Amino acid sequence: MEESNKFAALQLSRRQAIQAGAGAVLGSAAMLAGAGALAKLSAQAPAPVQATPLPATDPKFPMPPTWNRELRQLAPNVYAYIQGGGPGVSAAGVSNPGMIAGSDYLLAIDATQGPIPANAFIAASKQTTGKDFGRLANTHHHGDHVNGNQFFTHAEILSHPYCRDECVKAAATTPKMWDKVPGVAEGTEARKLVPPSVTFKDDLTYFIGGTEVQFKFAGPAHTWGDIMAYLPQYKILFAGDVAFFWVAPYANNSYITKWIEVCDKIAGWDVDIIVPGHGPIGGKKDLAEMANYFRVLGVEARKRYDGKMTPGAAAAEIRLGRFDNWIGPERLIMDVVRWYEEWDSTLTPDYNAMAVREATIEYNQVKAGQKKMSEIIPLSRMEAFADPC
Repeated sequence: MEESNKFAALQLSRRQAIQAGAGAVLGSAAMLAGAGALAKLSAQAPAPVQATPLPATDPKFPMPPTWNRELRQLAPNVYAYIQGGGPGVSAAGVSNPGMIAGSDYLLAIDATQGPIPANAFIAASKQTTGKDFGRLANTHHHGDHVNGNQFFTHAEILSHPYCRDECVKAAATTPKMWDKVPGVAEGTEARKLVPPSVTFKDDLTYFIGGTEVQFKFAGPAHTWGDIMAYLPQYKILFAGDVAFFWVAPYANNSYITKWIEVCDKIAGWDVDIIVPGHGPIGGKKDLAEMANYFRVLGVEARKRYDGKMTPGAAAAEIRLGRFDNWIGPERLIMDVVRWYEEWDSTLTPDYNAMAVREATIEYNQVKAGQKKMSEIIPLSRMEAFADPC
């Protein structure tokens, strides 16, 4: 098999990534956690390997706060449904949707990851406003943002074309029933993936009652199809997964350099409140701090890349100071792999599951003392990512 074909065969298909939903983006966490709940979120996730301790926290820096699940009003007719989280809280696969109330209907920003959170969000919104959802915008194609689409039965769904394309591919092979996952699904619910029916490539504005909602294309950043919702009169931004606050960001489908550029651009916007895809509500300072996570990691990873270290060995050696205390510190493995792919010019929009698995196995071996750093043999990118079969 030619090298290019071998590399292509190792890429997780977009269809598999979205079908897997939260489980796919939790690949490295599942492998570190062993055969626990994270690994069970998706049959498509890589098989778990021997568990090792998560990266250590740094006592010199503060730990993240704890925040509660709530439908919080941010402005007249503008709400965020914040998922609970914090240290010791298992909430890696949940996301924060938003809701804007008009005179006749509600607009949702993202649909959450499954029947339990989607129905809870819908019920809370209806109870608060007395209205039903008439439109739903998906910020991107990951399962924790689109898997709940099926429960917005009266809503027109819109997204970037890339998001719709990924949903259409995944819909053909989506399981017929939901698996039982605590807090996500009871396992008795019928399942289908409903793709967006309306797409746009650039700015689109809705006027929902008296609220102006500007949808802005932000990609490529977290994915190649990110959109955000900006409410200029209230200086509010629903950023989707362009923003992770106090939570280590997932770079699984990301173009990190351009993601940082998007964060820098938002710094110049007239924004006071940012609703992240994951984490508590914050502002531009919090978004800048997330960009700094990638900058610090990039500096550390580049030293090791230039030193011919493989991604797993590099991740095992890297410490990030204050960012070591963020929720989900094991994601630095995935994020190091993504940085390496930028520098190798092998970056694609797809999640490279095999590369992350290879790096995670090596990371675990180093952390478990099965290898000394001096025994790690540098491999070419193709050798490191080669199909073990």
